[in-house]
Amino acid sequence: MTSSFEEIGKLEEKLLAAQMPADLLEKAKAMIVRLDRLAKLGGQYANEYDAASRYIDWITNLPWDKRSDDVLDLENARKILHKNHFGLDEVKDKIIEYLAVLKLNKDNAQNENKFNRAPILMLVGLVGTGKTTLAYSIADAMNRKFVRIPFGGIGDALYLRGQSRAYPDAEPGAIIKALRQAGTKNPVILLDEIDRVADDARSTIMGVLVELLDPEQNSRYTDHFIDYPFNLSDVLFVATANNTTNISTAVLDRMEPIMMPSYTDEEKITIGRDYVLPKILKESGLTGDSLKIDSAIWTNIVRPLGFDAGIRTLERTINNMVRKVAIDVVSGKAKQVVLNEGNIKQYLPQ
Repeated sequence: MTSSFEEIGKLEEKLLAAQMPADLLEKAKAMIVRLDRLAKLGGQYANEYDAASRYIDWITNLPWDKRSDDVLDLENARKILHKNHFGLDEVKDKIIEYLAVLKLNKDNAQNENKFNRAPILMLVGLVGTGKTTLAYSIADAMNRKFVRIPFGGIGDALYLRGQSRAYPDAEPGAIIKALRQAGTKNPVILLDEIDRVADDARSTIMGVLVELLDPEQNSRYTDHFIDYPFNLSDVLFVATANNTTNISTAVLDRMEPIMMPSYTDEEKITIGRDYVLPKILKESGLTGDSLKIDSAIWTNIVRPLGFDAGIRTLERTINNMVRKVAIDVVSGKAKQVVLNEGNIKQYLPQ
């Protein structure tokens, strides 16, 4: 059975092996000294050890100095955006402009020992118009880690800010958790659907967002659990919203809104045929030859139940069709299914 002194020794080894600010290291060492004293004299050692070990686990696993190398190649970014998204040319142009500003500021920073960031992007549009996947593509193009923080239904600013260690079962907030998950201090963090927080917590959550997005404040962002400032100035925040009605003016002032247009039926046909169908066939274990669709019936597929601004309904419809084809293939009814005007109703949702 491991003795208390062996436990303390392992904690100290873990602490000394990590890279962190010197004054935070001294603070954590003081916790080790206190544990050692409690182990010798008795007292609330078990509770103190649990609290100290959780805290040291967090601070030793945060990326205080770890960062990924940015790739700010505009041609590469264009290729990734075009590969992952059909249309949206104006939106893509805005993102390329944004990356160009980042590159210029980074180049200038090397000469001036500072880094002025481009404005923070906020993608605004209806459900299914590609906001979240665009944020993924930005991270991919820049060679940065990507973490998503969902804001839908958040009812307490402590979800972002964390809880004080004075409370039992306290834990860090979503921002610190995102940094640990990313493992780098410069990830792309998606603040997803910031307009959908609970009404009674809106003002306090917007206050935290102002601090996150303001370059004058976020260089010393302090989570209540960690209780030590973390520099967020290298983080690239991207926000999404269905509309801006419920977002405070102070938050809007710190971002550059980009409107995501609704897809036309013609665009949906191309997206469904060239992007969604091949992806779902692959995920379902079917080959590209398992399902053929006559070009004349794509209109029925993109609008089976009425108009939808995004492609969520289209994805569900194609998924439903592919599953029915999978049943035919597995049961031996057919090796290949060809959808046409004569049989399409059997495969569409009713």
